[in-house]
Amino acid sequence: MRKFNTTGPCFPDEHYMLPALDRLPGIRELVAGGNYFVIHAPRQTGKTTALQALVQEINAKGDMFAIYCTLETLQGATDVNDSMPKLRKLLLQGARAIPGFDDLGTSSAFDREPGWTVTAVSDALTELCRKGGKPLTVFFDEADCLVGDVLLSFLRQLRAGYVNRKMVPFPKSAALVGMLDVRDYKAQVRPDGESLGQVSPFNIIAEDMLIPNFTEPDIRALYAQHTAETGQVFADGVVGDVWRLTRGQPWLVNAIAHECVARIHTFRYGETITAEDVEAAKEAIIRRRDTHVDSLMERMREPRVRRIVEPLILGDDTELTANDDDYRFVTDLGLLRVDRGALVPANPMYAEIIGRYLSRGEQDRMIRSIPETPWVRDDGLDMAGLMAAFQRFWRENSGADRDIMGYREAVPHLVLMAFLQRVTNGGGHINREMALGQGRLDLCVEFRGARYAVEVKTSANFKGEKSYAQCAKYLDSLGLTEGWMPIFEKSKTKSWEEKIYARDEHVEGKTIHVLGL
Repeated sequence: MRKFNTTGPCFPDEHYMLPALDRLPGIRELVAGGNYFVIHAPRQTGKTTALQALVQEINAKGDMFAIYCTLETLQGATDVNDSMPKLRKLLLQGARAIPGFDDLGTSSAFDREPGWTVTAVSDALTELCRKGGKPLTVFFDEADCLVGDVLLSFLRQLRAGYVNRKMVPFPKSAALVGMLDVRDYKAQVRPDGESLGQVSPFNIIAEDMLIPNFTEPDIRALYAQHTAETGQVFADGVVGDVWRLTRGQPWLVNAIAHECVARIHTFRYGETITAEDVEAAKEAIIRRRDTHVDSLMERMREPRVRRIVEPLILGDDTELTANDDDYRFVTDLGLLRVDRGALVPANPMYAEIIGRYLSRGEQDRMIRSIPETPWVRDDGLDMAGLMAAFQRFWRENSGADRDIMGYREAVPHLVLMAFLQRVTNGGGHINREMALGQGRLDLCVEFRGARYAVEVKTSANFKGEKSYAQCAKYLDSLGLTEGWMPIFEKSKTKSWEEKIYARDEHVEGKTIHVLGL
């Protein structure tokens, strides 16, 4: 019986999967045309599955040889003389998987030449081309594990071989595969922005290919395979819910289905998978912090990620464009995406994970000091009482020197999210809408069937009537007539008597409860 895969490359006899090469249109033509190129996509989106499928296809066809070589074991290596022989060994290991190359030795005459490590990889590629007698293509997976001078040496060997390939045998085609695009490879070579010189090793790259996420029809087709094999039905609307939560991120799509099938219904195929199951699966994945989630969230500590994510949480009017290296980096990681010109979390699950991950330490501290019950009602929350309680909490606790994983400017927003999460745990959840340049953080608290809108501001991005109109529009989008607007004062000189206030504003038939903090 096949299953939904969450643990590595997909195999057609073991896993439900879509045709791997359909997600890389044009790749066959790039290889046949003798191009060197880059393939990039976030982790666990199907890169390795597609590469291995293409290698098998090329070798089965017989007019070329294809080698798959993963560089993962060279993660962060810095010594060129040590790394190039190791990279050569990985390349030869990949070649031995192909009939006709299984008798490759571990060394050859050039190993004993002075300074042989400088050309260890290019010499090995030439040796393979001579032995094979047919055009060769090589796919270097996890190529972005290489950094600094090791990456530069590797790329320059590829370039030198490519330039001289009419005189000395060298691969007809090659691809660098990983999370990064060409621009970020350059940053990995020279993080300080230092020039690579006039002869760039990147000027042989013909194309930079991105593996896209699943579309909604893709998710439907994937889930239909499970229904066809087991008879288990996904209720109407489930595919749409999964698409809304994941925006087609392949690992999340598979993880939700696996959670529903294997854990919630424990392989009872006669039971229908419902929207409620999808919501429970989402919550379980976030709480459990599976490897995919954990590794992505660890990136939140990196300075270049924090530089983009912190103003995203604040809703700052920071001007960033696709020409900004860090902007490109967070989108290549799959953490954020561009939506109608604004930078936003890649999907609602990531938005929730970002907020909960960064505020987790605050939530743990609140377990001892914040009770859950005073604001809980049978039909929802006493939201007015809850927000007034947060005003008191902030006044009493904001003096502590907080630096949440370096997100110092976002501390007020993260503490508020932690406070709300502490109260809603077990009975509801918080939808977070973050967008760079929107001047706000929108929260929708859902609890026991009721919904409460909170639009978070700072004194720096509060624009009076314009902000009230913005909040009214948010309320209208949720079908609500009232909402809360906490405004955090950034001034260090104002007294608490000036900062703490509460008033109601009435805009376009909506009531906005404004709270000073």
